[in-house]
Amino acid sequence: MNKLTDEVKKRRTFAIISHPDAGKTTITEQMLLFGGVIRSAGTVKARKSGHYATSDWMAIEKKRGISVTSSVMQFEYQGKRINILDTPGHQDFSEDTYRTLMAVDAAVMVIDSAKGIEPQTKKLFKVVKKRGIPIFTFMNKLDRDGREPLDLIAELEDLLGIEGVAMNWPIGMGKQLKGLYDIANNRVELYRKDEKDRYLPLDDEGKLDPSQPLAQDGLYQSTLDDIDLLKEAGNTFDEEKVLKGDQTPVFFGSALTNFGVETFLDSFVNLAPAPEGHIVNGDQELKADDPEFSGFVFKIQANMNPNHRDRIAFVRIGSGEFKKGIDVTLARTGKPVRLNNATEFMSSERVQVSDAVAGDIVGLYDTGNFQIGDSIYAGKKKIVYPELPQFTPEIFMRVTAKNVMKQKSFHKGMNQLVQEGAIQLYRGWATDDYILGAVGQLQFEVFSFRMKNEYNSEVELHSLGNRVARWINPDQLDPKMSSSRNLLVKDREGEPLFLFENAFAERWFKDKYPDVELSSRL
Repeated sequence: MNKLTDEVKKRRTFAIISHPDAGKTTITEQMLLFGGVIRSAGTVKARKSGHYATSDWMAIEKKRGISVTSSVMQFEYQGKRINILDTPGHQDFSEDTYRTLMAVDAAVMVIDSAKGIEPQTKKLFKVVKKRGIPIFTFMNKLDRDGREPLDLIAELEDLLGIEGVAMNWPIGMGKQLKGLYDIANNRVELYRKDEKDRYLPLDDEGKLDPSQPLAQDGLYQSTLDDIDLLKEAGNTFDEEKVLKGDQTPVFFGSALTNFGVETFLDSFVNLAPAPEGHIVNGDQELKADDPEFSGFVFKIQANMNPNHRDRIAFVRIGSGEFKKGIDVTLARTGKPVRLNNATEFMSSERVQVSDAVAGDIVGLYDTGNFQIGDSIYAGKKKIVYPELPQFTPEIFMRVTAKNVMKQKSFHKGMNQLVQEGAIQLYRGWATDDYILGAVGQLQFEVFSFRMKNEYNSEVELHSLGNRVARWINPDQLDPKMSSSRNLLVKDREGEPLFLFENAFAERWFKDKYPDVELSSRL
């Protein structure tokens, strides 16, 4: 039991959230460099050299230079076991990101220091805040000219309603960048200096030795004024507030030039919490070091290895210890499942895992047993984790196979990609034709790309435009209620719903059928 507790305490499981192009994938890679996992960072911008971001494994990600899936990466650092979940920044993939945020104990928010807080960051922050988990902020791209650091911290408080407390402070910016005034460690970290010359100590008053050339620099003097202002009017670091998600430690740096990232990672590993308990079965607390193994599926991904046409169910271990060959019960069906084949990840690279503990993420090779949100447990006592968030699609497309001779691969691809949860599948009520629904347009592009490249099945998509999806009680349904303005379809469970052309069409329907109950989800 003590050994399990010790192992759980070593875990740090977190997601990185940001707006697209704020540098999330780049900072992930720098962390992997410090973890000794990769030898060189191939940023997404280096397309000509053939290097791509380590965390971007899907072909379309490499082609377009964006992250559209949540990658899982694991490494050891300073005696801790780090699990990073690199989430899609693109808003069209918010479903995947939202579910991923249910599987972490902390979040790292990456902000472009020139742009400040952007819409997608704000949206994701709200999810993290709702969970009350710690948030650590990295103000990125100091190597470029950006906004005033004081303005950036003020924006955190105004837009996000969270206290920001500076852990370090820029000395200059862009071409004028000289270094970072490291408040937490009472030192200055010089920009573009060799390892041995990188840090300069500060005295008891927080100042450099006057003999240092930087001590006479006007930018350094200006930084000292900012530090005085922070001491007088800024927030005081409060670990308890940080752990509740009420205060965020703010670090400045440049992921692209690997400046300030190591200092950030060192602080994060020390401040971020180890895995904590979960509320299960509605109202029971389950401790992370409870000896009984349990976990939940937060993501399913097909074809991570295109050569093997595999399907992986990503499981966050919530309690106990996973051992290869462990027998578990799938809570949804009550059926036993033996977990013989599990893997840990380094993006698309993977290694067989023989044991893992609460806080770790393992991938289970899946032949179709698992669904997103499934709970699994090893003991006799049933354990059911809270439901994961589900989203009602807003954009709909009718989909058909371009080549009618390839129906088999078309149906296989449709079913496997739909099970990943990013796209929803419906069938026409009378016609049985396929209709896809998604939160964003890019989902359909990725779907078409993957059908062609992974299943050798080209598809034709016919837009039904934006629609309002509303489920109807089957007992109240009369198919004659359907019209061109409110298309009647059925979901994967065969339950009826209407796809209304717009809010006006929905109101018209309610006026015509006032006794009929409509709901946004079943």
